[in-house]
Amino acid sequence: MQETPFCLRVGNLLPYSMSDSNTTDFKNPSTFILLGIPGLEMAHVWISIPFCTMYIIAILGNITILFIVKMEPNLHGPMYYFLCMLAVDLVLSTSILPKTLAIFWFSYREIDFSACFIQMYFIHCFSVTESGIFVAMAFDRYVAIYDPLRHSTILTNPVVAKIGLAVMLRGIVLILPYPFLGTQWPYCRTNIIPHSYCEHMAVVKLACGDISISSYYGLSVTFLVMGLDVFSITVSYIQILRAIFSLPTKDARLKTFGTCSSHLCVILAFYIPGLFSFLMHRFGHNVPLHFHILMANAYLLVPPVLNPVIYGMRTKPIRNRLLWHFTHKGT
Repeated sequence: MQETPFCLRVGNLLPYSMSDSNTTDFKNPSTFILLGIPGLEMAHVWISIPFCTMYIIAILGNITILFIVKMEPNLHGPMYYFLCMLAVDLVLSTSILPKTLAIFWFSYREIDFSACFIQMYFIHCFSVTESGIFVAMAFDRYVAIYDPLRHSTILTNPVVAKIGLAVMLRGIVLILPYPFLGTQWPYCRTNIIPHSYCEHMAVVKLACGDISISSYYGLSVTFLVMGLDVFSITVSYIQILRAIFSLPTKDARLKTFGTCSSHLCVILAFYIPGLFSFLMHRFGHNVPLHFHILMANAYLLVPPVLNPVIYGMRTKPIRNRLLWHFTHKGT
């Protein structure tokens, strides 16, 4: 039995009437209507303040990291190249936030049919890419700690570039069926999306055909990417901990583990909101809709803010270089 679209189950929250949203007698509408955060319409302007603030911090923080790594030759190494690759999370936040702020500030809820699927593709493609970068960073920390003498010969610049390209291609290929399949379904019930952006299942659930292929493929990609990546990171850190505990002194163990602390923090900041959002979307039928959407937005907005902040504060070479630039400018 096909599930009733979520937006139809919360019709009392929708600010558009059925006639206004062309919910009958249409097929494959030219536009969708994004509701923002249903149930919190009166608070949209207030919610936009932390959203906009986080976006500005993310832009400034990531640009600062990129500038420091580019200008400082001592930071031209695998760890910092992978850190620069994490700037792809700006694509995630930029894919959703301008439109979300347009909804919050100007009630501009319409989004073109094609633009909706383009937004969907960018969101999920770069989420998969960012997850792959975390795996690459875990491997870099493993090599640096387990075999430090060969670190620079194993992870050469060409190898780092190939890893980055492979991670990017994985995201491109795995997510390409999302919009391809999604645009094949007939949308003849409603064009109202009870979300602030075009999330994959939130969109395809509006189709009036059998969407089991999209649903199962999306579920498979999620388990494949998250399961495989988390497993790879876990294995890397098991080996890292084994190498750390084999060190002779406590100070050496703490100092070595400190080189991984920033990476662990950004991993938790990325995977924990994503896991909560995924579980609530699939199984949290009793969770309020607005809470689910807030968590989905946090998954895309929080990591771009925390990544440069955590690495800037906890990575000594970056912190020292940043302080030097401020003091040098002051003099």
